[in-house]
Parts: sequence; C-alpha cells; structure tokens
Amino acid sequence: MYQYQYTCQSEIEELTARFQISISELAARHEAERAETDVSAVTDKMKLTLDVMKNNIRAGVQSTTPSIGGLIGQNASKMYGYALDGSSIGGELLVKATAYALAVTEENARMKRIVACPTAGACGVVPACLIAVGEQRGLDDAAVIKALFNASAIGILIATNATISGAEGGCQAEIGSASAMAASAMAEMAGGSVSTCLNAAAMALKNMLGLVCDPVAGLVEVPCSKRNAVGVANAIAAADMALAGITSVIPLDEVINAMKEVGRALPLTLRETARGGVAASKTARAFSKRIRRSSDESRDV
Repeated sequence: MYQYQYTCQSEIEELTARFQISISELAARHEAERAETDVSAVTDKMKLTLDVMKNNIRAGVQSTTPSIGGLIGQNASKMYGYALDGSSIGGELLVKATAYALAVTEENARMKRIVACPTAGACGVVPACLIAVGEQRGLDDAAVIKALFNASAIGILIATNATISGAEGGCQAEIGSASAMAASAMAEMAGGSVSTCLNAAAMALKNMLGLVCDPVAGLVEVPCSKRNAVGVANAIAAADMALAGITSVIPLDEVINAMKEVGRALPLTLRETARGGVAASKTARAFSKRIRRSSDESRDV
C-alpha cells in the first residue's frame, strides 16, 4: 500500500492536508515511492524532462524547417518574432507561451525528441506555459520542476479516471488534459493553494469538453499545433481565474467523468481517424492526396 498514492481529487486534498505539503510535493513523493527510490532521484529525472522541453523551445522558435507532412514548420518563428516586437494584443506572457507551444509541436512534427506531456499531440501546452511563466517570474529550474510534478498529478487523475487518448476521447482528452495540467501547475507557481490548483484544472478541462480530434491526413500537424496554442491561452485564463478566487462549480473529478462520457459519445469520425471535422474538408482532402502521392513517389525512388 502506497502512503502517497492518489486516484481522485479528494485523495489529493486529504493527503496534502495530512502531510502539509503541496500537490507538487505529493506527486514527487508518490513517484519516488512507486520507483522505490527517493525524491532527489525522481527530481533529477524530471530535470532531464525539463531539459528536453527547453531544447524543443530553443530550437523550435529558430527553425523554419518544414514538418514531415509539410503543413507546418514556420509558425513558431513567426510568433516568436511577433512576441519580441512588443505589439501583441494578448501581452508578453501569452504570445511568448503561444510561440513556445508552436515550437514544441513543430519539433514533434519534424520527428525530433519531445516529451509526450501527456501525449505527443498535446506536447506543447505544459512546457510552453511553465517555462514562459518561469521566465516571466524569474524562477529557477527547481521551481519549474516542481510545477511539472504538479502537472503530473492532474495527468494521473485524468488518465486513471478517463483517458488522455485522442483515439478514445477526442482532442479534449489531449489538449484538454494538457491545459488542465498546465493551469494547475501555473497556479502553484504563482503561490496558489491546493484548492486553487484543483479549481484551475477543473475550469481548464471544462472549457475543452467536446473538442474533437480531426488530424488532417492523419498527421499530428493541423489542426493539432495551433490547438496547443489555444490550450495555452485556456490554461492561463483558468489559472488566473482560480488565483482571483473564482471556483469551479463542478469539481474536478466530476469534470473528468463528464469528459469521459463526452468522449464515449463522440462518433469515431471525430476520434483521430481523420475522417471527420476539418480533416474531411475539401482543402484537407487535397492535402492528404498530395502527401500520399509524395510518399508513394519517395518509396518508388
């Protein structure tokens, strides 16, 4: 029996209260317990995760190399340049985090090494939010690593009680989950309580219910990359609402259950099959034919 194990919101609340620790500390202790090691060891491992995320952002905002499918590849550099010129509507944090999310997803679409957080299709939200907030607030790596542990706790709840798979639950299970993870983690980075973090996660996930998974040509490029950017904006809004004292009327556990039921209700055409949504549009079908033709020609050579 694990001392720090949790599978639902109430268990997180009970354990953090009993041991007088944050969600990030609970998650780190649980991971150490599961791995039969100590917290310092799992923290060192999480540092490697952060390093990969930072490398993705650093490379992604500078690269203009097309993705494997050729549908994306230059958006991160455009957004980063826009962030630096100071003329954005959304402000420095939002546009920089948006650029970072695009950067990570474009590196993924170039088949670079990324962290599936919680999935490859939603790999940009958490690193973008946490690293951008860390930079804005002058936080060190240790603070960002703690935030990653917080995010992992929310991810465990969702994966345990619903799904993080687009094929099973639609994009709400991927971008929605990532956005909830990021919202909770940012709330803790800003000094929010356990309750504040859980409210942030609930609001972020609730805002994404019903989001379909419709990858053009079956590739994790369009609309996936830009949806990561929207997941960032949603996470920031949810974290700020929670930090302002706004609560989610529906508790996180119930939102997770609702997401599971919505996912079951989605038709297969809207669950990563590339047969519905924007993937079935005229333009998407033309791109799919072009990509298949190019792939066939490459094999013939």
